[in-house]
Amino acid sequence: MKISKQLVLTYIYLFVYITLSSGVILYNKWVLSPKYFNFPLPITLTMIHMGFSGLVAFLLIRVFKVVSPVKMTFEIYATCVIPISAFFASSLWFGNTAYLFISVAFIQMLKALMPVATFVMAVICGTDKLRCDIFMNMVLVSVGVVVSSYGEIHFNVVGTVYQVTGIFAEALRLVLTQVLLQKKGLTLNPITSLYYIAPCSFVFLFVPWYLLEKPEMEVSQIQFNFWIFFSNALCALALNFSIFLVIGRTGAVTIRVAGVLKDWILIALSTLIFPESTITTLNITGYAIALCGVVMYNYLKMKDVRAVQLPVDSVTDRTAKELKMEKKSFDLYVSDDIAKNGGGKGTRNGSPDSTVDEEAPFIPSTRVSHLGRSPLSSHSA
Repeated sequence: MKISKQLVLTYIYLFVYITLSSGVILYNKWVLSPKYFNFPLPITLTMIHMGFSGLVAFLLIRVFKVVSPVKMTFEIYATCVIPISAFFASSLWFGNTAYLFISVAFIQMLKALMPVATFVMAVICGTDKLRCDIFMNMVLVSVGVVVSSYGEIHFNVVGTVYQVTGIFAEALRLVLTQVLLQKKGLTLNPITSLYYIAPCSFVFLFVPWYLLEKPEMEVSQIQFNFWIFFSNALCALALNFSIFLVIGRTGAVTIRVAGVLKDWILIALSTLIFPESTITTLNITGYAIALCGVVMYNYLKMKDVRAVQLPVDSVTDRTAKELKMEKKSFDLYVSDDIAKNGGGKGTRNGSPDSTVDEEAPFIPSTRVSHLGRSPLSSHSA
């Protein structure tokens, strides 16, 4: 049986994505944990990532001119970029701080709440409607997370609150990205997202850093290793582009399956690398229940997409569009078709897509369908 070179390349991209995503999370935990590298300053670490990402984007756009900046007016920046960056900075701050209190395995289990948070925020903001079938799935996910939390040996209320708050901040950012940027007709590729959002997020993080972590850095002996932080920021940056490549070559189903596989691998790896990341049978049972809800939620969303697409497009038209999108999958700019259909993470019915990688914040939000190709999120960039 002859294996296509394109198929092999797709699997290589998926492998790189899973490796980088898992690596960034474990790396962040190792850097922040007092038991290991002992740099318990999550805001500082996040600001390093923001500064590095902004600098790289500036060089690529202004110096090397790899891509051109989008037409950004003061009004768009003030009404769209600033509020999105504020919630993005909050999600990073809270998500990274959770590593100080709870294990990587438990954090991944709590992240199953992402569809719940996104759905709730979408309903509140009016971009999605409250539906009985989706609501029951959200209840199932919530029950699973509660069971998993009850089975957590080293349960910590502070760490759990930080992580859940970060999840809801990220969900609100996704909804705002859809509501604000789509209305302005603005779509950002990974580089322009870095260019506009990273510096703004850096500024928002500066205030809590100055109040909370700067005094601590002045009185405590915090070790700083340039190569550790440089490689950590580089891995986070590489993860963004790996997701861009993966989504450019696969459909929504593949990226969702890869995400679930990554979570299981990460939970297993964290128990091996960090002895304190002990998981119990109740942990796994609760997480499995939550995943069932997530899978059903994704199925309903994909079904909604097909219900809209199938009556409109003939088989020939859909095939032609798929080939056209395949040709454009490596373009740094989002295709016009996707931009017209909506630049925010979401499905055709208006709710933002909850299948995001919280470790990769700068991938631009585009609609993901079973035909379309596409990818903003790091809790732990």
